[in-house]
Amino acid sequence: MNGEVRLVPWSDEDFWVLEACNTPAMTANLGGPESAEKLADRHRRYVALRGPGRMYRVELAATGETVGSIGYWEHQQDDGETVWETGWSVLSAFQGRGLAAAAAQSLIEVVRAAGGPHRTLHAYPRTSHGASNAVCRKAGFQLAGTLTFEYPKGHWETSHDWWVDVSATARPTAATP
Repeated sequence: MNGEVRLVPWSDEDFWVLEACNTPAMTANLGGPESAEKLADRHRRYVALRGPGRMYRVELAATGETVGSIGYWEHQQDDGETVWETGWSVLSAFQGRGLAAAAAQSLIEVVRAAGGPHRTLHAYPRTSHGASNAVCRKAGFQLAGTLTFEYPKGHWETSHDWWVDVSATARPTAATP
């Protein structure tokens, strides 16, 4: 795994990470902050997600300090194919340091090592979200194109479809400068 960050399976004690990321600035590309009830529901889903897929708290490997979250889950694409999908969030104080890309690289390794039924891992950042698109590029994802993506429910946006091969035979992903 990437030596800069460590992925720790999501637990009951990690709810505060969701709360810290539930600000207008942090959720501007996700449809805005969630209600307390929706945030609690999200936390319960994260704790329960033990396969297929998993959520993680991201911490600095050197200090154990929490910097955000990342995870993967199944997603059915419009063409009917089921793939892995990923998403991440980095606390404001830690943004701009390459930690999301490091976490994404680590997650790719975790998904690849776990094996599973899906060959590809996808991320769907809005086309206008430069930082998340840069994370995909730096983490080794390839741009497949654009699509109209619903998130949250009832809210459609144009997003990029980034993907990476996570099959056991795929070469390790390398970051690009």
